[in-house]
Amino acid sequence: MKEQDLWYKRAIIYALDVETFQDSNNDGIGDFQGLIGRLDYLATMGITCIWLLPFYPTPNRDNGYDVMDYYNVDSRLGTLGDFAAFIREASERGIRVIVDLVVNHTSDQHPWFQESRSNPDSKFRDYYTWRKEKPEEEIGKPAFSGQEDSIWTYDEEAKAYYLHRFYAHQPDLNLGNPEVHKEIHHIMGFWLALGVSGFRIDAAHILVQSDSEDSTKEYYNLIEDMRDFISMHSRDAILLAEASGPPEVVGKFLKAGGGCT
Repeated sequence: MKEQDLWYKRAIIYALDVETFQDSNNDGIGDFQGLIGRLDYLATMGITCIWLLPFYPTPNRDNGYDVMDYYNVDSRLGTLGDFAAFIREASERGIRVIVDLVVNHTSDQHPWFQESRSNPDSKFRDYYTWRKEKPEEEIGKPAFSGQEDSIWTYDEEAKAYYLHRFYAHQPDLNLGNPEVHKEIHHIMGFWLALGVSGFRIDAAHILVQSDSEDSTKEYYNLIEDMRDFISMHSRDAILLAEASGPPEVVGKFLKAGGGCT
């Protein structure tokens, strides 16, 4: 990326939850039409980039981070048409938009997981990490140790345990599966085509860890792969990582000068 394209170095980024920002129809829930109506206000504040927290269809058990459809807008917040209108109106005011990309897990209500648990022969079975027996040694601790005792939960329908580093209702995607990588590409391509200027990768530290008990197997190249994909489809889109962990781990996100911003 050329120096003149590094817009994020000068950006004033405003994180925004559509649901709680501005209600346009008096139903008590913020929406995209309400957000559009407040863009002039944000522009006068000097905002040059809006970071949208998850706005996808969701059971909403984790503030929208439990996604059950990556290609749509939560109906409470509006429609894809409203989203496209928001992008257009923001662009006219010189405001870019980046969106949360939540691909380390899905909601347990996502069709992928529902198919995965019900059909062992489906390709979606390997979209998640299943074990017939609960592993004797954990490969990590629950992110919310006060609310989850383990990162493995038994599913009665699948007759197996599935991996989840967050809540039990948020099963981890199997990041070692090339088909899951393709799905991530499709998701990014979809929103890039609608005009977003990049993605804030939720729980990016998990995207560089392994779902395998073999700790030598790592997925550091996944973020590099994501960077390569958006570079092919956008002149200046960015990846912004939620990079939790010590310096030696965070440094992996910037491996070889690629990866995340």
